[in-house]
Amino acid sequence: MNLILKVWRQDGADDEGRFETHQINGVSEDSSFLEMMDQLNEQLLEEGNEPILFDHDCREGVCGTCSLTINGFAHGPENSTTTCQLHMRKFSDGETITVEPFRARAFPVVRDLVVDRSAFDRITQAGGFITVRTGSAPDGNALPVPKDDSDKAMDAAACIGCGACVASCKNASAMLFTAAKAGHLNLLPQGQAEKDKRVLSMVSAMDKSGFGNCRNYGECSAACPKDISLDYIAKLNRDHVKAKIKKIFA
Repeated sequence: MNLILKVWRQDGADDEGRFETHQINGVSEDSSFLEMMDQLNEQLLEEGNEPILFDHDCREGVCGTCSLTINGFAHGPENSTTTCQLHMRKFSDGETITVEPFRARAFPVVRDLVVDRSAFDRITQAGGFITVRTGSAPDGNALPVPKDDSDKAMDAAACIGCGACVASCKNASAMLFTAAKAGHLNLLPQGQAEKDKRVLSMVSAMDKSGFGNCRNYGECSAACPKDISLDYIAKLNRDHVKAKIKKIFA
């Protein structure tokens, strides 16, 4: 495959940035999108140019690091797929592909296609944990969990924190991420003791980080590579209202 790539280049957080156009030939349709980016970087190095910076780690669709906007879609045009699991057979020979970083005020660009997603870390640190006594592993059946609750908790825990929900939302809202991180703990017995505090703290951290408000457009769930449902946002809203009422009358 021969492709034309329009790639965002930005020397630093304060740089205005610009698009660069590159021709790349001989791309295998069986290679992943990140392997194609590696090939482009090898070409740039051979030409004596600076390689393009982009985040990546596991390349197995589980770490959430590969945060690229491809032709206007977070992670690319294929549903339920991370950038590293997107293959070049989804594109056509001779196609022009536009590659940008995730765009959100809370995700400032560090350089080229790399963005700072530490705002997600602050949300998780605000309450994405339980303070229980640790030690040897307890018996698996010591604390019964209803199957429906365990299934929903596991679905929420599938969130890899990639930020596609934020990048696809018109308001750059982090509600789906926050709802998933709070929801998988709030649904389990171990998370009940700190449920109210967790919800209030995580939503507060989300607001302070500069994310926009949720308007229930649904782009977040559509762009999520792990298909996190909007139902978790509804649950977070209910839990948040209950926690605020309890705090007022405490």
